[in-house]
Amino acid sequence: MYIIDGYNLLWSVRKAAEHLEEMSESQLCQFIGIYLRAIGSEGQIVFDGIGPPDKTLLNSGTGIDIVFSGPGIDADTYIEAKIKADSAPKRLTVVSTDRQIRRAASARKAVSVRSEKFWQDVVKTLNKKIKAPEPIEKKRGLDEGQTMQWLKYFGFDQ
Repeated sequence: MYIIDGYNLLWSVRKAAEHLEEMSESQLCQFIGIYLRAIGSEGQIVFDGIGPPDKTLLNSGTGIDIVFSGPGIDADTYIEAKIKADSAPKRLTVVSTDRQIRRAASARKAVSVRSEKFWQDVVKTLNKKIKAPEPIEKKRGLDEGQTMQWLKYFGFDQ
């Protein structure tokens, strides 16, 4: 189970590459949802505040639980409380670059990953998963007509 500091990760992503400077919260959530499905895991991404009035863009098929910390509480405090309350903290992976959150995770023996490193893992995994499928002919072979055509092309048609 992943607990992700939303704005902390978004800031790291925007800083990582020029073409990502305009990434929105909903785009980030979609990427993270795809990543978590790809690795067979689940997670929660926590943002500060109350969020937009219409949260449908954030929750539409992302496969990740999206939480806003609410008024009067920041995401860091929310995440720390979640780490402290978890009955199996060793199964948690906490994503943040914030020292206080990372200390809270370490104190409960949860895995702590810096936002930059996590984003590198996301990109690497998604790049692997998006590769074009191998042609069907690679497994089943060419049909007789295609074989004859290639033999003729290379001068083996006698």
